[in-house]
Amino acid sequence: MRRLIFAVAMVCGIGLVAAPAAAAATHDKADAAAGWLARQLVDGERFEADFGGQKFPDQGLTIDAIFAFAAAGVSDTNAGKAIAWLAKPEITMGYVGGGTEAYAGAHAKLLLAAQVRGKNPASFGGVDLKAGLLSLLTPSGRFSDRSEYGDYSNALSQSLALLALDRTGDVPEQAVTFLAGTQCPDGGFPLNFGEATCTSDVDATATVVQALRATGDPVNAGEGTSWLVTKQHPNGGFGFATNAPNANSTGLAAQALAGHRPAAALKAREFLRSLQTGCAGTEAARGAIAYDATGLNPSTAPRATAQAILGLARVPLSDLHGGGRPQAPVLACP
Repeated sequence: MRRLIFAVAMVCGIGLVAAPAAAAATHDKADAAAGWLARQLVDGERFEADFGGQKFPDQGLTIDAIFAFAAAGVSDTNAGKAIAWLAKPEITMGYVGGGTEAYAGAHAKLLLAAQVRGKNPASFGGVDLKAGLLSLLTPSGRFSDRSEYGDYSNALSQSLALLALDRTGDVPEQAVTFLAGTQCPDGGFPLNFGEATCTSDVDATATVVQALRATGDPVNAGEGTSWLVTKQHPNGGFGFATNAPNANSTGLAAQALAGHRPAAALKAREFLRSLQTGCAGTEAARGAIAYDATGLNPSTAPRATAQAILGLARVPLSDLHGGGRPQAPVLACP
């Protein structure tokens, strides 16, 4: 997917790595996907972005993997390695910003990852993530970037901020009010704030409704959920704007619908399973989830798989916790 990382959309060129023989076999599709995802991590700990042959740390996708492992309850060893890599000062600062730069989405997402893994966010990579995030709260209630390059904060960063701060018991009321106030007339929520025409977005709405539920606004969350159902394609998938359904948007939507619109959530999970490589695929690709029906692409599969797992596992962002089974399982095949 294009989002849940902020400021720059990173596309990762990750090869398909064969599973070790000792990995546990599973029939569970979410577990198999999480096992495949773990085997794509560089050195078992991180993802990297490739721009013109040059590698850069991809903290956002690495955090997506941590969330996926927590949702599935497997690959905990890799999740531990990933959070340790993220806690390296140069990796933390390179993500949340340093000096005059500070990014709301990165602070919020890394704060949530630290909480999921049971780490101390007050001293993570030499940064107090909660204090840093709260320093970006504006009088309007919006968490905004402090950057000479512009403000890339949006509905996803605001939602992640509420979800992370809710775990501390210290959610600014004005931040909840601000997010609820961005709702479009049709009931959905836009990705970007302040646009002339309020245009509801599937990914944004799926994340916003989770944040509003967690922080005690079931009315607006319910309206957003109702809008989300209207955007489901006949095959169960969800797409970005008018585009064909994809695994990333469907994974987020299925996560938001689980426990609230069970029939729609089930259809979404069926769509996600239709994109998963099964026993007919190569051993190295089994468990991976393609971005869309065009087939498995190694450059988009890691992010697609990570976000699809959220829908398959049916665990909301507010309930993610580490401590699952240590192994990265493989899909059980005859």
